Amino acid sequence: MTSHPERVHPAVAALAIAGIAFLLLPVVALVVRAPWTHAASALVSNGGLTALRLSLVVSVWAAVLSVVMGLPMAWVLARGRVPGRAAIRALIVLPIVLPPVVGGIGLLAALGRAGLVGRWLNEVGVRLPFTTPGAIVATTFVSMPLLVLAAESGFRSLDRRLEGAAATLGGSRAYVFRRVTLPMIAPQLAAGATLAWARALGEFGATVTFAGNLAGRTQTLPLAVYQAREADPGAAIVLSLMLVALSLAVLILLRGRLLAR
Repeated sequence: MTSHPERVHPAVAALAIAGIAFLLLPVVALVVRAPWTHAASALVSNGGLTALRLSLVVSVWAAVLSVVMGLPMAWVLARGRVPGRAAIRALIVLPIVLPPVVGGIGLLAALGRAGLVGRWLNEVGVRLPFTTPGAIVATTFVSMPLLVLAAESGFRSLDRRLEGAAATLGGSRAYVFRRVTLPMIAPQLAAGATLAWARALGEFGATVTFAGNLAGRTQTLPLAVYQAREADPGAAIVLSLMLVALSLAVLILLRGRLLAR
């Protein structure tokens, strides 16, 4: 059933306009206050391009790891016969509502050099804190739940009769999953991976706590913004606009898939 536009009450319209203005005001302020005449030099002198490159590397790896580990979790939540499904889902989604700094401290307690698992990794020469792989781990921790939720929604909305028909025609479970299931949930999977990437791109708290703020190694674009804010506020605005532009590109890329049925 197609919904038809309704007449908007003036009071509702006024509140909606006020809300839109409130949300747009910080972005407009960034554009107005940006030092456009020396924006390029501000980027170079404050390590913005290096931080951008590192942010892209870290966020892409976080999205890939989210798909590799999150897809099986989504399938288990949607299809698996497991006890305590609701509790498992709550634990998986926890990083979304957990303060990022708390997540970083938890990662240090688990994967630090004296952590529960980190002590064993340290003995075999694997050190994650304050390294680029550590930044990838931190961003994956906070972004993976978004992929899991999107993929689980895709699995639940899929008409399983299509999979049954493919299996009846002789397709193995692996073949059906690869040729029927994955293509059918591709929109949800793409939206989840994009959201995970965007979340990883903007991550700050867990990264600075677990991986530090080392230029060229762990200083992603949000960390560069925070550091530039103290020494060069104009450069901080330019770096912030880079993140705004990337975020807008993500929203345009999704093309309404977040609201699709």
